[in-house]
Amino acid sequence: MADFDYDLFVIGAGSGGVRAARVSAAHGAKVAVAEEHKVGGTCVIRGCVPKKLLVYGAHFAEDLADARRFGWDVPDCAFSWPTLRENVLSEVARLEGIYTQTLGNNGVEVIKERAVLTGPNAIRLASGRELTARTILIATGATPDVPNVPGCEHGITSNEVFHLETLPKRVVIAGGGYIANEFAGIFHEFGAQVTLVNRSDVILRGYDEQIRDRLLQISMTKGIDFRFHAAFDRVEKAADGTITVHLKDAKQPLECDLLLFATGRRPNTDSLGLDAAGVELDDKGAVRVDDDNRTNIASIYAVGDVTNRVQLTPVAIREGQAFADTVFGNKPHRVDYGCIPSAVFSHPPLAGVGLTESQAKTKFGSVKVYASDFRAMKNVLADRHERALYKMICDPVTDKVLGLHMIGPDAPEILQAAAIAVKAGLTKQAFDDTVALHPSMAEELVLLK
Repeated sequence: MADFDYDLFVIGAGSGGVRAARVSAAHGAKVAVAEEHKVGGTCVIRGCVPKKLLVYGAHFAEDLADARRFGWDVPDCAFSWPTLRENVLSEVARLEGIYTQTLGNNGVEVIKERAVLTGPNAIRLASGRELTARTILIATGATPDVPNVPGCEHGITSNEVFHLETLPKRVVIAGGGYIANEFAGIFHEFGAQVTLVNRSDVILRGYDEQIRDRLLQISMTKGIDFRFHAAFDRVEKAADGTITVHLKDAKQPLECDLLLFATGRRPNTDSLGLDAAGVELDDKGAVRVDDDNRTNIASIYAVGDVTNRVQLTPVAIREGQAFADTVFGNKPHRVDYGCIPSAVFSHPPLAGVGLTESQAKTKFGSVKVYASDFRAMKNVLADRHERALYKMICDPVTDKVLGLHMIGPDAPEILQAAAIAVKAGLTKQAFDDTVALHPSMAEELVLLK
């Protein structure tokens, strides 16, 4: 049997790669992980974590205003972007240290260089060093996809948002997905004039129609401008830094201080040497894998966003765990992709699990829909008129809950627990039989009509 430098070599130290490396090492494998940027990947370094901290910071704009209705003598407050930015980056650095330390504590060698494949069991580092591994795991994630329009270099992506020197007063955001809507809410709460440009007339495709329509209504009421069926023609930047966005079929261009592209993400497979190793990609550039995360090459596996299955951090972590347990732990198992909850940390946030109403109707023909459209108690006293909406989609025969969707304060926190009931296959009656926790927003889940 051939000797190798490592039992496992992981390319990419994001959520999936770190979990796979750590657990494989715990199973007794000799493991190394290569990372060309920072340990932690998109989620920790330039995604979910720093973005959620910005969301928290943005919420204070409304909370401080609402506090006056609750008797607090709150003076007019000024916001300091540099303070929030530096505190967020400091937290990111702390987390990177923890992730790196955790790998080291588990005996994983961390190599802070770019690594590429040169064969089914061979890797070359940026320094020129050649290594071999019995098993190789690709966990390089995904990267923002910027449309190829003249002047696109004048825009930024979510990767660069966290490093802005100053807070822009006018922001144009290209896209209609969760990243676009989250940053639209963040910049709006920080006082910027926000325009969201979308090539279709649908935001948050894949989420329940009524829920996403409610977010659109609330966002427009707050003053966020939406331009639908709008395609980019070109982008220009003046000497004073003003960015002019020219849209096709639009009479007037948009002027802004910041152009943010949030137009999707593509698998990070460029220049990885996958062709040299014979690894097959799909038509979107994602690594093809089977149910056990194995590519067409027996020694090479892939997990996370680079496979473009479900681009969510918790899914990548579960894939990394399943890979490690199956290949090195003698505990084979696979990830269950059914009923995965997801959320959009917009203002207000929304969350959902299971089938949307239209998806359920397509699959079952007819469904029962229960809903609650209400104003949260806090919003009532704060004289804030935005309304929450909770929806439950049920099988018309068995009354099994097929989907649960909501928008309103703390929706993601509430949905996480409720998702367990949907995953477990409980019925509407199980919710009805549960005593309400009063007064709370969550009690609406057991009072749906």
